[in-house]
Amino acid sequence: MRTHFVSESSCRSVFLLLGLFAAMYPGPVFGQTATNPSPWLAWQFLLGEWSGEGGGQPGQGVGTFAFRTDLQGAVLVRSNHSDFPASEGRPAYSHDDLTVIYPEPGKPTKAVYFDNEGHVIHYTTEFSPDSNAVVFLSEPTPGAPRFRLTYEKKKEGLVEIRFDIAPPGKPESFTQYIKADAHRK
Repeated sequence: MRTHFVSESSCRSVFLLLGLFAAMYPGPVFGQTATNPSPWLAWQFLLGEWSGEGGGQPGQGVGTFAFRTDLQGAVLVRSNHSDFPASEGRPAYSHDDLTVIYPEPGKPTKAVYFDNEGHVIHYTTEFSPDSNAVVFLSEPTPGAPRFRLTYEKKKEGLVEIRFDIAPPGKPESFTQYIKADAHRK
């Protein structure tokens, strides 16, 4: 039986050549091709850090949020922190939430929302025809409210945010719950 030994310098040379080849290879990254560009192109107007105010009314909060890609571009993550002052017998409080937005091949982009109050909301997203607004629409659930969250670009660095709620049993009867502007930091 013959045994072949490969020298350590030969192994390093092979790995160096493989590394150079991989670095120079112009092929697609997994999941992206020339015909399948990043799923986040339409989301560019929202990427980055934002600060917002709820219109300056008593009891309305101020906060910050950010949209960023994660998992090497596989998902988009929105994180939010808001502080609300005490008002009408309610103590001051803070709200934190996280939304993970993810593409599904051949289907509308989905999102799942989690917050520090224990809420979990599943959304489908859709852009306006001019791509200046994205709407997150929750799935109708019997006996539960339905939610609609809209980010609309007003001008570069300024978005309007609207959060609407439809009562249980009336999934299309939305009323505005929150309206605010946010400025890119």
